[in-house]
Amino acid sequence: MTTLMTVLGILVFVVGLLFSIAWHELGHLSTAKLFGIRVPQYMVGFGPTIFSRKKGDTEYGIKAVPLGGYIRMIGMFPPGADGRLSARSTSPWRGMIEDARSAAFEELRPGDESRLFYTRKPWKRVIVMFAGPFMNLVLAVAIFLGVMMSFGISTQTTTVSTVSECVVAATAKTDKCPQGAKDSPAKAAGLQPRDRIVEFNGHRTDDWATLQREIRKTTGPATVTVLRDGRRMTLHADLISNQVQKYDRKGAPIKGQYVTAGFLGFSPATGVVPQTFGQSVDRMGDMVQTGVQSLLDLPGKIPDLWRAAFDGAERKPDSPMGVVGAARVGGEVFNLDIPPSQQIATMLFLLAGFNLSLFLFNMLPLLPLDGGHIAGALWESLRRNCAKVFRRPDPGPFDVAKLMPVAYVVAGIFICFTLLVLIADVVNPVRLT
Repeated sequence: MTTLMTVLGILVFVVGLLFSIAWHELGHLSTAKLFGIRVPQYMVGFGPTIFSRKKGDTEYGIKAVPLGGYIRMIGMFPPGADGRLSARSTSPWRGMIEDARSAAFEELRPGDESRLFYTRKPWKRVIVMFAGPFMNLVLAVAIFLGVMMSFGISTQTTTVSTVSECVVAATAKTDKCPQGAKDSPAKAAGLQPRDRIVEFNGHRTDDWATLQREIRKTTGPATVTVLRDGRRMTLHADLISNQVQKYDRKGAPIKGQYVTAGFLGFSPATGVVPQTFGQSVDRMGDMVQTGVQSLLDLPGKIPDLWRAAFDGAERKPDSPMGVVGAARVGGEVFNLDIPPSQQIATMLFLLAGFNLSLFLFNMLPLLPLDGGHIAGALWESLRRNCAKVFRRPDPGPFDVAKLMPVAYVVAGIFICFTLLVLIADVVNPVRLT
């Protein structure tokens, strides 16, 4: 049964991956056709073609290796300075440029002169190239918000999990009560596990963050209203000052940092709680910020990734994962000892995170990524507008093909990194459990 559920989880992830890729390319395709650019191919995957069908000008198909996708647009690069599609040169760098330029016009047909990508205004090209990553962002936001507002997420609640026996500072090396220690205010007030705190000092408390904030700013007498076995009860507590853990604005503990604040003395229970729209948007913003930071930290994680792949070092939980690693995690999701609804929610979160990563990664201003083409179009617009302001001749379209040698270097780096991640995902994978 475990093997069956693992395979099912992997298949669900792969289907979600293929949909995400197709959704990305649909963004490019729809906007390209909107602006009259001819698109000969729309393909999901790479390698040999499994299925294809031609409709209008475009061949739609699925290829064997589900590691990406593409659309082919006519005239991605302008002709050379001599007006020809290619020039003769023995330079290997120049050869790369000529090959890229030639490929951009490979399927040129009579009448396509007005349907070339490079002839469109820069703002239209920006829209076409941005539309793909934007579709991934839309999908990620829709899934994240949908899951958080319907299924909910695991979070601390206002229900009591355990009650502290005595007053112990957070800096203490043990939570055992020392000789002669005073009872905690919570124990003295009669607070019990499974009590749900609904009011503190007469103020309604629907979430743990609000309750924690109210407790920490209070010392002295306070009222705690709880629901116990369906009955509403008001307890009277005498809060004291104590050293407690310091948290950042996201609610995560800051290691080794403490503050002096009001102390009641209980631990909150964790539960799956649906979020409001505002809470979901806040968490989504935190996820985007974390994703950007992870992308910036990526080069610094390569040494740890290398050691995990070849030296048997421990694979860190925040280690970069590729498609194979993510599929493996997808297989583990359906074997977690959690309700089926939470298995589905976790799988959806995994796919949403993948789509968010696709958006952020593709927005890097580097060829051959979408962000590189966007940067080229923006640079062209800047050059042309500056020429107008200073009454100089129009410099013409920016020749992105000249950057192809750089694109090959970038692609080579990406391929090497992908292979390293693949090896680590196979020999030393990130695990949920």
